Amino acid sequence: MPQYLQAPPLSLYIHIPWCVQKCPYCDFNSHGQKNQRLPEQEYISHLLDDLSIDAELVGNRPVTSIFIGGGTPSLFSAKGIQRLLEGTKQRVKLISDAEITLEANPGTFERQKFAEYVQAGITRLSIGVQSFQTDKLKKLGRIHDADQAVLAANTASQIELNSFNIDLMHGLPEQTMQDAMYDLQQGIKLKPPHLSWYQLTIEPNTQFHSKPPTLPEDDLLWDIQQQGDQLLQEAGYEQYEISAYSQPGQQCQHNLNYWRFGDYLGIGCGAHGKITQPEQNQILRTVKVKHPKGYMDLSRGYCNEKKVVAPDELPFEFFMNRFRLVEPCPKSDYTRFTGQKLDTQTQANLNHAIDKGLLMDSQEHWQVSPLGRRYLNTLLEMMV
Repeated sequence: MPQYLQAPPLSLYIHIPWCVQKCPYCDFNSHGQKNQRLPEQEYISHLLDDLSIDAELVGNRPVTSIFIGGGTPSLFSAKGIQRLLEGTKQRVKLISDAEITLEANPGTFERQKFAEYVQAGITRLSIGVQSFQTDKLKKLGRIHDADQAVLAANTASQIELNSFNIDLMHGLPEQTMQDAMYDLQQGIKLKPPHLSWYQLTIEPNTQFHSKPPTLPEDDLLWDIQQQGDQLLQEAGYEQYEISAYSQPGQQCQHNLNYWRFGDYLGIGCGAHGKITQPEQNQILRTVKVKHPKGYMDLSRGYCNEKKVVAPDELPFEFFMNRFRLVEPCPKSDYTRFTGQKLDTQTQANLNHAIDKGLLMDSQEHWQVSPLGRRYLNTLLEMMV
């Protein structure tokens, strides 16, 4: 690989794998706790030991954001989260205004607990609402109802957070246009600075895959997407990523770093990491042991896989991330963050996408067109 590689900004992802129960659509690495006591303190100790090892890969590089995801991280106590964040700051250099997000579910909601998370150092909550209709929530296997969803979002708006996000899905089982717009309207009424609005997809190794529900037809899904996009824009939300909208200046910095092909340490069960090593002229990917019992087994290491990304895999990896964003992609970022110049095949792939109207081209930038956002999978397939 030619010596062009530069290190991008660095984030930290922390995975907490437990939920009250596994949702039938979920393909994330999560485990229903089945009324068992969570090994909170033990797991936090392992997370910090895991981070101590990974911190050696990044030296003194500053961490710009932390995202604590799951699973349901809000099952952990505020004191536990505080211990985790304090231990993190002892092991990596965290910028003073770092965005620190915690995923929370309304079914684990307590007003005092939300406020204590802020005192522990959380600056942003991401609330997994999914729908404001109780019948739809039941079909999704969620443990909360519509009233709890509203209460959680209202509480997030009243405590001293920098920002909060509401997660909503569309394309739900037997969902009508009226259902989808109702959910979106309810979400907008709560005035979250950030709103993630994404289509339910049936993933392998889920309950929905083995027993598929009846989902809306493709034409209805597209109509929902168009009308929802218009509704969000009229309410002052800007789409900045294929499934993310925010009020001006309220984009999720952690997710932006992902999609801009930034680096991230990944600690916890099954967490993935991406680390650029300019001195070795390589990009390293790490995957941690997936199951909690294996992860906390002291007879083995935390890392299940560590590999250098092959140069011929980098073009697709870069564009797969970068083309999720609405903003233009500086062409110079390709060379800076992959360490490569455009080869003949990659340029031909880009030209094909431009010819098909999926990609817009200027001297300094590429940008996904509105047609490309609709057919993003087709665009990405062209990059292989």
